[in-house]
Amino acid sequence: MVKLRNLIAIFLFFAIVESLNNGLVRTPPMGWMSWTKFYCEIDCVNHPKACINEDLYASQADRMAKDGYKDVGYEYIHIDDCWMSMQRDRAGRLTANATRFPHGIKWLADYVHNLGLKFAIYEDYGTKTCACSWPAYLISEQDKVNYTEISQHCNLWRNFDDISRSWKSILSIIDWYNLFQDKMAAVHGPGQWNDPDMIIAGNSELTDDQARAQMTIWSIWSAPLIMSNDLRDITPGQKEILQNKEVIAIDQDPLGHFGKLIVNTTDVYVYAKKVTPVDPSTHEHSWAIAVLNKANFTVGVSVKASILGMTNPSGYKLRDLWAHKNIGFLKGSEAKIEAKVPATGVTFYKATIANK
Repeated sequence: MVKLRNLIAIFLFFAIVESLNNGLVRTPPMGWMSWTKFYCEIDCVNHPKACINEDLYASQADRMAKDGYKDVGYEYIHIDDCWMSMQRDRAGRLTANATRFPHGIKWLADYVHNLGLKFAIYEDYGTKTCACSWPAYLISEQDKVNYTEISQHCNLWRNFDDISRSWKSILSIIDWYNLFQDKMAAVHGPGQWNDPDMIIAGNSELTDDQARAQMTIWSIWSAPLIMSNDLRDITPGQKEILQNKEVIAIDQDPLGHFGKLIVNTTDVYVYAKKVTPVDPSTHEHSWAIAVLNKANFTVGVSVKASILGMTNPSGYKLRDLWAHKNIGFLKGSEAKIEAKVPATGVTFYKATIANK
């Protein structure tokens, strides 16, 4: 959603408090949002399946509850902009468009809740919503953004451009986060999350490899996993990508670390993140490792585990999270992670401390 969401978009899971000790979103939120797939489509005559109306949200909630998404952690159904009427009521309250939401918002919220899901909604203080533009956006002025102060009052916040349904957009977000990763990591963790915007896996504009890449990088960042797609019309392959329990477990790891770019070449980015389990006696962590190939051809990669911070003397058991298989054992300063990474794709591993 455009421009204002990074600081003041209000969801039902989102609370403004004096400190972060409010018990909310201790792991990154997971769910579905309408904006990047459906934007502000209000022509229900010519675009009945894509129109912002109660049928759209009810049908997405049905699919989330019944097609396995809820079972792996997705729980929020987010209404974005363009649900409301053009005027407030006499008491100054926002009201739903009566034509497109004839039963009203409470009915829709109850419908979502009865499916065992949570309901979230976009609002605005003024008379114009964000879809009508917002002039203050500090993408190129990061020195003016005090994320420490923001994190004392917000559970999550946007930082950069809205995502669009393209691989180019995903790469632009990745490159921006790489540039400011130290600043992002310093304020990122349980109850306080940088939000690189929606997951667009499930849309036809991405190949399966590109969908895996976005899920991987967002998970190595411990980012919110808020899908924007049509859950009624997703290929089996992309559905499997969105529901990969091992990948989601890295995103939802209770430590909540922001994984960092460690190796940066022309075509390849290698990231590492500390995850559980942790050895209580040595405080050695397990690790998640992501290897992203930006090139339009397969690339061979070899990187020493020690460069990534993996120094447990007992070694690590290595598992491929997309292939769902154990692939080896890493031990010693010369141990290497070696992979052939598909074009515009990823490999994703968990290295579990060997004494666990």
